[in-house]
Amino acid sequence: MTHPSLPAAIRPLAIALAVVLAAGCSRHEAAPSAAAARTVDAQTVTLAARDAATRTLISGVVASSRQVQVASRLMGYIRSIDVHEGQRVKAGQPLLQIDPTDIEGQVAQARAGLAQAQANLADAQTDYQRFGKLYRAEAVTRQQWDGVQLRYKVAQQQVAAARAGFDTAASQLRYARVTSPIDGVVVQKMANAGDLATPGRPLLVVAGEGHLQVRVQAPSEVFDRLRVGEQVPVLAGTREVTGRVAELVPVADPLSHTHAVNIDLPADAGLASGSFVRVGFALGSAPQLRVPAAALVERAGMQGVFVVDAEGSAHFRLVRTGDSAGGQVDVQAGLRPGETVVTSDLERMANGVKVGGGPRG
Repeated sequence: MTHPSLPAAIRPLAIALAVVLAAGCSRHEAAPSAAAARTVDAQTVTLAARDAATRTLISGVVASSRQVQVASRLMGYIRSIDVHEGQRVKAGQPLLQIDPTDIEGQVAQARAGLAQAQANLADAQTDYQRFGKLYRAEAVTRQQWDGVQLRYKVAQQQVAAARAGFDTAASQLRYARVTSPIDGVVVQKMANAGDLATPGRPLLVVAGEGHLQVRVQAPSEVFDRLRVGEQVPVLAGTREVTGRVAELVPVADPLSHTHAVNIDLPADAGLASGSFVRVGFALGSAPQLRVPAAALVERAGMQGVFVVDAEGSAHFRLVRTGDSAGGQVDVQAGLRPGETVVTSDLERMANGVKVGGGPRG
């Protein structure tokens, strides 16, 4: 029925608009009732808070328990580096070459000094033998004979000193070729050909194969709770292995105020040296709410669960989750103890759907 005050020209448009609005309202009201009428026999579980260990995750790096920093005993320019990162090496295998020009000069100088000392010794020995005969024949004085003997002894000492200097220089020449001290893998290269090598400056790092550890820096509140032999979880991506605390360094780093902690990994950990991991350290216990991982579902890119109300209807609820283990996920926000969540048939769930018939957890 049209309003009598509307002009005749717009009465048909008003009638059409009223029909569209009425149809839309009819569809809008029908949707909830249709959803409410649908029932899904899904499994559910009632949540209960349980005391669980709270933990903090600290980043660490996997490294060999036997890791050697390779340095040169000579000062000189690096002529070549014969290995690359990731390469396996054997003990005694050449790793790099130091330019031996300087040490070769020292060897030549020491060789010349030795030759000169040996020549002096030969002259002194000749005089020693000749004057010995003359002294026994009483052809020279005691003072002359003592001087010849002294010169001969000094010449012998000079040869010994020159030979030691030559041996030292020659041994230094051998150090121009730097070799691996152990069987292992080159995990780090800290110099390049052309760099100046100095004694004590690390050039390469070789990690021995076999036993692996995780090395972390723990703050005091974590370090004070740790004990040698204690087991801790080590997380590498989606994998989790159990490590054992092997070493605790009681002296804190003066800059970070953290303590070094070394954690042994099992032989079957399947982790490589240099891998980034996280280690979980216990900080005590607190009530923790967990849901089965099967209860989590995404709607429009948001993670949540379907909660069943007192009337048995499902409602989507956003949640914030934490760590997961053993098929259970920590819930940090969004749920309360005593609430019931759906754990199966999630693809059939929607707001208002009745949940019934399934086993309860």
